[in-house]
Amino acid sequence: MSRLDWQIATVMAITSETERVNTYTLRLPQWTPHRAGQHYDLRLTAPDGYQTERSYSIASPPEQIGEIALTVEWISGGEVSGYLYEGVAVGDELEVRGPIGGYFVWPVDGVDAPLLLVAGGSGVVPLMAMLRHRQRAGLANPVVLLFSVRSPDEFIYQHELEALAQTDPTFTLLLTYTRRVPVGWVGYRRRLDAAMLAEARGYLSGPPQCYVCGPTGLVEEAATLLQAQGLPDNAIRTERFGPTGS
Repeated sequence: MSRLDWQIATVMAITSETERVNTYTLRLPQWTPHRAGQHYDLRLTAPDGYQTERSYSIASPPEQIGEIALTVEWISGGEVSGYLYEGVAVGDELEVRGPIGGYFVWPVDGVDAPLLLVAGGSGVVPLMAMLRHRQRAGLANPVVLLFSVRSPDEFIYQHELEALAQTDPTFTLLLTYTRRVPVGWVGYRRRLDAAMLAEARGYLSGPPQCYVCGPTGLVEEAATLLQAQGLPDNAIRTERFGPTGS
């Protein structure tokens, strides 16, 4: 069976990440090891034959054998995300294919290089797969995640990321809130900028490999700023979506 053939996956668990974001753990009859950063296509077919599909980044690490986790943000008017939120329960079946993608994957040039991850909103999903892969593999390369979040209740993977930052001295979590901040917050409270990226790079011992994922505006701004700070194009990998990944 080719990884581009459609197969029927079973929903094993549904985890609420935020009010608008769920993670769907899917058991695959034909599981193929993926690379952190890849995605799966998910297709819905109506009784009248109408079909629609979307691509969703894999949140789980390659070490999670036999299943994948797709973290999906509910989008108003989104055909697929709306169906997942309103009509899918544990035990249901979904049609998927993958893993897909070969550019936005890690590791690329070796696992010892420092890693700078930059995310906006649900763009953190493929970066989370990288962090989980790194943790499962027992790697200790220095990593910084600079995560732009609109408000505290939209902080995807909050507990896992905060726990990782507290227990792993080689991992640094930097947050910036762009709309509303937690009570007592003393960190960043603005959109991503050059000073923020420079500070993030300051936690790393050398030139990093960078992965940037999120809304188009954030991704383009981050890539431009990183280039202006002297990082070569081949050290910056980007993945972007529109207003959101519906």
